[in-house]
Amino acid sequence: MPELRLCDNRRFLHPQGRLMNPEDLLLLVTREMPYGKYKGRLIADLPGHYLNWFAREGFPKGEIGRLLMLMQEIDHNGLKPLLEPLRRKR
Repeated sequence: MPELRLCDNRRFLHPQGRLMNPEDLLLLVTREMPYGKYKGRLIADLPGHYLNWFAREGFPKGEIGRLLMLMQEIDHNGLKPLLEPLRRKR
């Protein structure tokens, strides 16, 4: 598995070169999908086929796109259980 490299004091550099903010993981279990078929569902609870559709067709711009991209990678790599401690903190 590729490792995340520390880029500065708060962010990590994703292997594909994108910056990842650790706080984004908490947003996955608190932010709801703002539109579409799964409007109102937590980003962390979106089905894999929906996330994969965005990966094929293109992610939206801005924060929602960044979160969907992160969730798709987590789901695709079977890492959803890593979000459980964050869910329990809520």
